[in-house]
Amino acid sequence: MSVDFVKLKRTYDLYATEYEQAVLRTMKSGWYILGTELDDFENKYAEYMGSKYCIGVNSGLDALILAVRALGIGSGDEVIVPANTYIASVLSITENGATPVFVEPDEYFCLDADKIEAAITEKTKAILPVHLYGQACEMRKICAIAEKYNLYVIEDCAQSHDATINGQKAGTFGTIGCFSFYPTKPMGALGDAGALLTDDEKIAKKLKALRNYGSAKKYINDIAGVNSRMDEVQAAILKVSMKHLKEGNEYRNWIARKYRKGIYNPFVKLPECREESYHVYHVFALLCEKRDALQKHLLKLGVKTLIHYPIPPHLQQCYGYLNHMNGEFPISETYALQELSLPIYAGMPEEDVDFVIEAVNSFEGE
Repeated sequence: MSVDFVKLKRTYDLYATEYEQAVLRTMKSGWYILGTELDDFENKYAEYMGSKYCIGVNSGLDALILAVRALGIGSGDEVIVPANTYIASVLSITENGATPVFVEPDEYFCLDADKIEAAITEKTKAILPVHLYGQACEMRKICAIAEKYNLYVIEDCAQSHDATINGQKAGTFGTIGCFSFYPTKPMGALGDAGALLTDDEKIAKKLKALRNYGSAKKYINDIAGVNSRMDEVQAAILKVSMKHLKEGNEYRNWIARKYRKGIYNPFVKLPECREESYHVYHVFALLCEKRDALQKHLLKLGVKTLIHYPIPPHLQQCYGYLNHMNGEFPISETYALQELSLPIYAGMPEEDVDFVIEAVNSFEGE
C-alpha cells in the first residue's frame, strides 16, 4: 500500500464544480488584477474573521514582509520570533533590515510566552508569534506583554486558518495577522496567495499602497512599494475554499483523533494540544528520538512523511552572520532532530489513516 503525505487533487475533487465555476467566471469577466473578485474576497474574509480590513497579496511571505514594513520596522530594530519556526517568519524581519531575536517554543511548538520578556531590549519593536502546525499561541499573555512594553504584534497565521484560543481566532489578536494560502494550507488557493488582517485603517491603507508599487492612486507613488497583488483567479478560488474551511478543519481533526486513539507506540510522543484551543492540524507533528529510523520504516511500508523543520533558522547558513551556535536553543534543536509529520489532509481515505496507525505502531525502534 502507498500513502501520500498529501493529495491536493483529492481535496480539489471534493469541490471541483465550484472551483471550476469560479475560475470560468473570472476568466470571462475580462478583469484579472485588483478587480471585483479580490474586493469581494477581502470583504468576505474580513467579515468571516471578525476584522475590519483584509488586504490580499501574492503570498504569505509577502504578507509578513509588508506587515513589518508597514509598521516602520527596519535597520537597528529587533523583532522577537520563535526559534523553531519556518524560515519565512524570520525572512520577513531580515528582508526589512531588522534583527530577529529568537525565543524558545513551549511544549505545543508555539512561542513560549513566559520567555518573551527576558528577550526584550530597548531595540525591540515587535513580537512575531507563529501559530505553528495549526495551533494558536498564548495570545492573551503575548498581547499583555506587548502592551506593557508598547510593542507591535504581528501574527504569522500561515498554518492556522480558523484556529482559535479562548474562543478568539488566530490572526485577530495583534496589530496585523498574516496568512498564507499556499495550496497545502487549511484554506488553500490553487497557486500562491496571501493576505493581511488589521483593524487599523491607516495601516490597511498603507498595506494596500505597498502591495501596488506604493501607489494609492494610479501613477502617484507616495511610498516605495512592491508588486504583490493577489490575482482575481486566486481570489475567486479562495472564496470557494473559505466556504469549506470548517469542513476541512473538522476532517483533519477527525484524522487527528484517530491517530491519538490508535497510536500507542512507546517510541513516539504525540503532539500536545491546549484545552482552551481549537487546533486545525495543518500538520500532525510527532516527536521520536529515533526519528530518522521511524521515517525510513514508514517509507519502507509505503507511508510518506515530512520533517518540519530539520534545520532551525538560527543554524541556517544564510543567518551565519548572527553568530548563533549549535546548542544555543536546545528545545528548538531537539524538535528539529525529533519531529516527524504524518499524512493528514481533507479527503484522506479512512483506510489510509488506519494503515498509517498500524505502520507507526509496528516500529520497534530499529
